[in-house]
Amino acid sequence: MQRRGFMTSLAAGTALAVFGQQATASQHHHKHRGQVMLDTGKWAPNTHRRVAQVIEQFGQSGKRYRADKRPYVVFDWDNTSIMHDTEEALLMYQINHLAFRLTPAEFAAIVKQGVPAGNFSADYKNTDGQLVSLDSISSDLIDDYSEIHQRYKGMAGSQSLEEVQDSDVFADFRAKLYFMYEAINDTHGPNIGYPWVIYFFANMAVKEVATLAEASNDNGLGDAIRKVKYTSPASRSGKAGIVNTAHTHGLRLTPEIANLMHVLQANGIDVYVSTASLEDVVRVFATLPKYGYGLDPKQILGLRLETTADGVFKNAYKAGWPLNWGPGKTELIKRELVTKKGYGPLMVFGDSDGDYDMLRDFPDTQLGVIVNRLKKGKIGTLCSQAAESLGKPNARYVMQGRDERTGQWIPEEMTLKLGKTEKKLLG
Repeated sequence: MQRRGFMTSLAAGTALAVFGQQATASQHHHKHRGQVMLDTGKWAPNTHRRVAQVIEQFGQSGKRYRADKRPYVVFDWDNTSIMHDTEEALLMYQINHLAFRLTPAEFAAIVKQGVPAGNFSADYKNTDGQLVSLDSISSDLIDDYSEIHQRYKGMAGSQSLEEVQDSDVFADFRAKLYFMYEAINDTHGPNIGYPWVIYFFANMAVKEVATLAEASNDNGLGDAIRKVKYTSPASRSGKAGIVNTAHTHGLRLTPEIANLMHVLQANGIDVYVSTASLEDVVRVFATLPKYGYGLDPKQILGLRLETTADGVFKNAYKAGWPLNWGPGKTELIKRELVTKKGYGPLMVFGDSDGDYDMLRDFPDTQLGVIVNRLKKGKIGTLCSQAAESLGKPNARYVMQGRDERTGQWIPEEMTLKLGKTEKKLLG
């Protein structure tokens, strides 16, 4: 949820050939020692070599392995372990399927819950160039939801989902609710926006949300990767006016990460996921066998909501539980892992500013791996460090490139953005 120069082809080809020779010799040696090897897949050769080196040294066949201090690795989930964001995909799926268990009065309270009053940032204007405020857009959304609630047979009405989806009120609801999600995060930050979006699961059972998440995952995996623009209709301009927003559809599995997770555990290294999505939502992706990651539910650390005694979500963030983004990820790792184990993670994998702190905060961490999204900001500083140490044997940070048109990794550090024609190393 949301925010060095190019290598020549000759140099890249030479590096790959050299790496292939090294890998062949290394595999023979490792197999002799009983180490489970990491597939080459579409890893950037330098990144693969560095990850394999850490596994060789600290895995159970390595000289630095200690059974009494079993090492562990922490992975971010969205845009690191998969392509795109499972929580954002679920929000759009929830909107499109009107999967809410809220009365109009409950929706009216949640849509403004925890969000500071006033205008959103200057980037969030209507088509007339006017700033959009919390009061104006929430007023329109409350009117939309009340009408949808009266119409839709899944709530209190008699119309089918398809009939409601074909209406202007639905088009307004979808465009303005997703616009509001983006506006809250970009104006007030994830500490406000990330809890806000999961409050819409209120009155749903934990199992019901898991079922919804699985349906959203399957829908996203079967969908084309495409950026879709949503515009609210002129007939429902309301107080906020006409607004535009966009959502990039399509989720993709990352087989290289799934393979790595299995290889790590086979080599005596534990695996944890640290996510800024709802813990129960990511558990679906990370644990169901059909997705290939095969983790245990206890290995997932993420956002949490309060629940009733019978397992129904409330629109309240879990008391005392850190907001697992940015500094909160470090806080949660210290609380749930370091205090129990006595040491930090061996490796950390991330992609954004939300992972910056956990990538750099632990003295025990040997390697930070960054899925390269050509980001600036804090994560950009780590990407620059990775670029400066490209190919060095003991690099502290390395990058992995991807092709955002396909959602798959590419065997180099550079990334090709959706809608672009040239790969880049840095944002």
